[in-house]
Amino acid sequence: MIRFLADENFNGIIIRGFLRRQPLLDLVTAKEAGLSGADDRALLRWATDQKRVTLTHDAQTLAGFAYDRVKQGLPMSGVIEVGGGLPIGLVIDDLSLISHASAQ
Repeated sequence: MIRFLADENFNGIIIRGFLRRQPLLDLVTAKEAGLSGADDRALLRWATDQKRVTLTHDAQTLAGFAYDRVKQGLPMSGVIEVGGGLPIGLVIDDLSLISHASAQ
C-alpha cells in the first residue's frame, strides 16, 4: 500500500475525508513529521527516505523540485499534484482509487 506525506498546505478536509474513507491508510502530514516550515527539497528528501508519496497542491515549485531530483538521478518516491479547484469528493475518490490500486 502506498504511504503518503501531505505537504504543509495540503487541504485538511481532503486529508480527513481520505482517512475516514480508508482508516488504515498510512498518511502523515508535514506537521506530524516535524517538517513544518521545511523547504520543498527537504520535504521531498524526507518523503523519499521514508518511501512516501507526497500529496501537494503546489504546482509552482514542489513538482519542479521533484523533476530536478529525477534529472539528477536521485531517488524519488513520487508526487501527486492535486489541483486546488477540484471538487473535494472527487479528489478523495481518486486518491482512494490510487491507494487501492497499489495495494498488494
